[in-house]
Amino acid sequence: MISLSDTQKIGMGLTGFGVFFLFFGMILFFDKALLAIGNVLFVAGLAFVIGLERTFRFFFQKHKMKATGFFLGGVLIVLIGWPLIGMILEIYGFFLLFRGFFPVVVGFIRRVPVLGYLLNLPGISSLVDKVGESNNMV
Repeated sequence: MISLSDTQKIGMGLTGFGVFFLFFGMILFFDKALLAIGNVLFVAGLAFVIGLERTFRFFFQKHKMKATGFFLGGVLIVLIGWPLIGMILEIYGFFLLFRGFFPVVVGFIRRVPVLGYLLNLPGISSLVDKVGESNNMV
């Protein structure tokens, strides 16, 4: 069992609420208020989980500047009031930023009983294998 500090527990809650608000905002036809709340909660939760210094180091690495620009630019555009364009930029930046984590996530999900079965279905398996094989390190 992984032990988390109180700050990390708060960060996990903020990140979870952020993902919920982002998902709910997209379900409700890109409601800009929900998307803005979700973006702020997600970034704040990430900072609480891994710490401010590590968050800045993660986002502002030299080889990740393009991805950070798209992600934070998308957040800014959503906050300005253009949710569809902002979310497209943000999703692109998110995949560029976190693509090194995808093999770990796919490996974890494959060990979850029901989800692992779904990921091993014939049509889905090849797609998941492409996502799961990443040559880029985090």
